[in-house]
Amino acid sequence: MNRKLLILFAIISPLSCAHAESGLASYYGGRGHSGEMTCAHRTRPMGSMVTVKYRGHTIRCRVNDRGPFVRGRVIDLSVSAARALGMMGAGVVKVSLDGS
Repeated sequence: MNRKLLILFAIISPLSCAHAESGLASYYGGRGHSGEMTCAHRTRPMGSMVTVKYRGHTIRCRVNDRGPFVRGRVIDLSVSAARALGMMGAGVVKVSLDGS
């Protein structure tokens, strides 16, 4: 019985990284090269790609940092990613995330 649970957990565990979530996003001048579409996320694996949606705009960015460290925010985007998403004027916006 325990072996079956262990196998089930091993199969389901990587899939949990691909879950959808929503919440507040902000942007920052974080790590990475200028112009890169990158982001900071607390739990998604480094190097994984995240699809971020806001008001009809959709971008894909790579997780290369940990954060955000402000309560209630789910992701911090690089300036390039925030500009492509169309959120520069607002600063903090509600987004939906989907990852792989």
